[in-house]
Amino acid sequence: MTGLYPSRLHNTRNGNATFPENVPLISKLIADQGYDCGMIGKFHLQSAGKRTEPRLADDGFGFWKFSHAPRDDWPPGEHDYADWVREREADLDAMRERPERVAPELHQTAWATERALEFLSLDRGNRPWMLNINVYDPHPPFIPPKAYADRYSADTLPGPHFEPTDIAAQEELSQADFQTKSQHPDEWGAREAQANYYAMIEQIDEQFGRLWRTLEASGEAENTVIIFTSDHGETLGDHGLFYKGCRFYEGLTRVPLLIRGPGFAESLRYDHPVELLDLSATLLDIAGADIPSYHQGRSLLPILRREQSPEQPLRPFVRSEYFDGLAPDFTGGHGAFATMHREGRWKLTVYHSIGKGELFDLETDPWEHRNLWNDPAYRDTRDELVLASFNAHVNLTTDVGSERIAPM
Repeated sequence: MTGLYPSRLHNTRNGNATFPENVPLISKLIADQGYDCGMIGKFHLQSAGKRTEPRLADDGFGFWKFSHAPRDDWPPGEHDYADWVREREADLDAMRERPERVAPELHQTAWATERALEFLSLDRGNRPWMLNINVYDPHPPFIPPKAYADRYSADTLPGPHFEPTDIAAQEELSQADFQTKSQHPDEWGAREAQANYYAMIEQIDEQFGRLWRTLEASGEAENTVIIFTSDHGETLGDHGLFYKGCRFYEGLTRVPLLIRGPGFAESLRYDHPVELLDLSATLLDIAGADIPSYHQGRSLLPILRREQSPEQPLRPFVRSEYFDGLAPDFTGGHGAFATMHREGRWKLTVYHSIGKGELFDLETDPWEHRNLWNDPAYRDTRDELVLASFNAHVNLTTDVGSERIAPM
């Protein structure tokens, strides 16, 4: 939402009390271009733990319908989804206690769609619009409505990416924050969790279908850019882990990014890594807003319009950060710090707070079971990537201050 890496923005933790307001959100910059901006669901720029997340002073949103974890105990008037459920005379307390019994029509995913349909129905003349729809699912706890869960059988699903050596490998990294310790996926019930995860996604797919049909009926479908993505994945038993934390495996970091819009190439698959910062820059570019000089994303528009070859990488590398993400007092974190550097076939992770690392060749080991960090045959590759990662960190996360106006 700012176009900056978390470390550059000085905002890396979950549960943070405040959010820096010295950098405008992209929604503000897009609103300044004349767009009517809406936000539905989870925002998560600052803590929403047992409270309604405070809005920023000038976020650019004219339509705001907030919902974080629907299981929390929300007083009336503070959580739009909870109020919506109460308006339907449903038993909110029972839904919190037995969430697997939530009827699909009362689910937070359905609420998000209802609010989106409300936004689409507004009379705004010819004014353009942008709508952020942030459903809570698919997210722990993995408890979809029974009607969706019944569509999937754990026995028919592929299950997690796991090898017996993963448990010892994860024990070596156990002081780098994670929400679970590694154990055999069967002990987690990983296949059952995967089935529930897929069921949650199917519910989202069906609700998105309602939005798509409404856009088609309005005649605006061919004049609307649609972007489908996520903030993170889940381990679901991969490497014997469950949930997420201070790791950078493909199941966690490689999220979907689907884009459709007028003038965009059809059936284009871009096989080079991009970052969510690039999505931020792309949204500004679509809206006709100038991308600020401090912005760290790169617009995908030239690729989407085939003005740039899809064979050409947008970036020489991508990176990811984990800096003290889990709070020791709340979620058992150790104050871990780690960075991931993905360059070509190589993925390097340095766990700075425990002095350990991982190096994977994604061409020969796409699911990251053979750590080459201590292999003498790959020492030169490891050292070159460590230096490249360090240089990237210095270049991308250092705030050099205000604009230069004179030589001294």
